[in-house]
Amino acid sequence: MGFLLRIVLATALVNLAPAVAQAKNAVASPALQKEFDSFIEKFRAALRANDSVAVAGMTRLPFMNDSAIHDAAQFRAKTYATFFTAKNRACIQRGKAVYDRDQEKNDNYFVFCGETIFVFTKTPAGFLFTDVGAND
Repeated sequence: MGFLLRIVLATALVNLAPAVAQAKNAVASPALQKEFDSFIEKFRAALRANDSVAVAGMTRLPFMNDSAIHDAAQFRAKTYATFFTAKNRACIQRGKAVYDRDQEKNDNYFVFCGETIFVFTKTPAGFLFTDVGAND
């Protein structure tokens, strides 16, 4: 029984290895990178100015699909001050964005700031700030 289990596990690892290698090597196309660079430049400028109105305008609403944050005013009141502290704004200014493509084939960039991950996703309208997650 132990031998059979080892074969099954070895087969599973061999089949999983290409998917893991592909995820680690995800690379954005030059056109996608250029589009994101343009977006993040504007986003960072808004953060430098501490302009919650501009940041809300570059955010997919309802934010994180939360019906309580369905417009820019609610985003500014309920989300901006919580996540865009001076420390996080500075981190996003200097942080390197990391590209990855998720299971639904969405193009995402992530900026890691301590325990928080800021997510920017390519949408039909262009790149938008779409999510905040825990860096665990």
